Amino acid sequence: MANSKHAHLRYNILDYCFRNKSYGFEELLRILNEGITELYPGEEISERTLREDIKVFRDKKEGFGAPLKEGMRTYKYSDTNFSIAQRPLQKYEQYLIEAAQQLLSRFENHPKYNKLAEALIKFQDEEEQENDASRILFYDHNEEYKGIKFLKPLYLAIKKQQVLQINYQGFKDESSSMFEFHPHILKQYNRRWFVFGLNKTREIKEWSIPLDERLIGFETLEDVNYLDSNKDWETFFRTMVGVVRPKEAQIEKVVLRFHNGRENYFKTKPFQPDYEEFFEKEKQDQVWFETIINKELVQQLLSYGQDLEVLEPELLKKQMREHSNTMQQFYKD
Repeated sequence: MANSKHAHLRYNILDYCFRNKSYGFEELLRILNEGITELYPGEEISERTLREDIKVFRDKKEGFGAPLKEGMRTYKYSDTNFSIAQRPLQKYEQYLIEAAQQLLSRFENHPKYNKLAEALIKFQDEEEQENDASRILFYDHNEEYKGIKFLKPLYLAIKKQQVLQINYQGFKDESSSMFEFHPHILKQYNRRWFVFGLNKTREIKEWSIPLDERLIGFETLEDVNYLDSNKDWETFFRTMVGVVRPKEAQIEKVVLRFHNGRENYFKTKPFQPDYEEFFEKEKQDQVWFETIINKELVQQLLSYGQDLEVLEPELLKKQMREHSNTMQQFYKD
């Protein structure tokens, strides 16, 4: 096995290079050392370490079995669909996962432990099970979601306070457009990630970009000053459902009445965390909360079908009535 220090970082960089372009040995070494220096200042690897890493990639028994042809002056996968991320864990990698679980067990009483443990269990379950019949965990995820590849680069761009040039094309746009973007936070909603920040080109704060096929790509703009945000994002999101905040949106008091006992379901999984219950006995099937009115709120309300009734405000009642009338037209005999 090659030099184990920052091996995973090197493997990920090499995997990206081999999938996307043909690189010469010296160029690969330069790119690797640039990536290592960024996270490990002052550290580099030698030509010997890179040669050992390439052997690991080619090794079908102890390595990744990557489709890298021998005797070539440049390095690129002959099968561009190949990625080491699709390969089973190596023995030492499985050991690291188990060691991480043991380390985390020291913090079982800490509130952050549950989310970390869940992530590790999901990851290990997928690696250990060879077929769906033997799976233990079946969890909700978006199999068609390709935008996850942007998550880490955008996270690092925010950490490093980098300004980006975004290439974006909406579903209804005839062509793509470019704009200067200062990323501030990442938000997940409905199994999809969004990045929020300043659209400097249009001078719009709190601009959101979905991490999906509409985001074609982005690159870092050098020598452009990063503009930070003083927005209280916690409050920003707690006063809305979802990620879309219409211009001039006002916070409204929403009162809901549930039927057929569905208030119990809502209370176990509220789409608005700051909801309140009524003290009156005759209103135990009702809840209220303060939020803006947007499409995502309406979608959540519609998901309850005939088991939910909007009592306030009148604007929201009108929208629900319009949806109900439209759907009624769909099912006319």
